[in-house]
Amino acid sequence: MAKTINLEFEGKQYTLEFTRKTIEAMERNGFRIQDINSKPVSTLPMLFAGAFLKNHRFVKNEVIEKLFNCITNKEELFAKLAEMYNESVETLFEEKEENEGNVTWGASW
Repeated sequence: MAKTINLEFEGKQYTLEFTRKTIEAMERNGFRIQDINSKPVSTLPMLFAGAFLKNHRFVKNEVIEKLFNCITNKEELFAKLAEMYNESVETLFEEKEENEGNVTWGASW
């Protein structure tokens, strides 16, 4: 089961979560996790906003920015977001438990 972060802001509940599809959408919009150390001012808010895509795609950026500005303990929040992000990426490499229907492959060298 995917890890989530639950927030309440101005009487509304938000569940932040990443999937491979939401990460793909983030990457199409220019997000690069590698930039987190060299460009934290733009990358960290993008990571936060990207966590809304799965369950709250239609929340306006202004609301996300306002919520972001009101959050405390951002360092721990970003550690948790990065962990969630990385776990979603790792699902790309997970092996199916069943062999039926799996594609096998081999190299010629």
